[in-house]
Amino acid sequence: MNYRVQPTAQVDESAEIGDGSSVWELAQIREGARLGEGCVVGRGAYVGTGVQIGDNVKIQNYALVYEPAELGDGVFIGPAVVLTNDHNPRSVDPEGKQKR
Repeated sequence: MNYRVQPTAQVDESAEIGDGSSVWELAQIREGARLGEGCVVGRGAYVGTGVQIGDNVKIQNYALVYEPAELGDGVFIGPAVVLTNDHNPRSVDPEGKQKR
């Protein structure tokens, strides 16, 4: 094991963590997720089931990366960013009325 996971982080046994990566306090890495080499997953961040992350990616504190996200090499996800799994995230319907 050539990566670092803090004791309060939850990393599913089926997740793959690349060499030189760090998973900080309270982070959660779900089933089948893959982190490349040299990644940093910040405090309280969430990486969803099957999410694929390239090398040298930085996911800041409390960011949420839901499936089916795929992040290339060198991507930066800022603090508290949410990558939603809603394929058409809108506050209005096709007629322009607010969704409830």
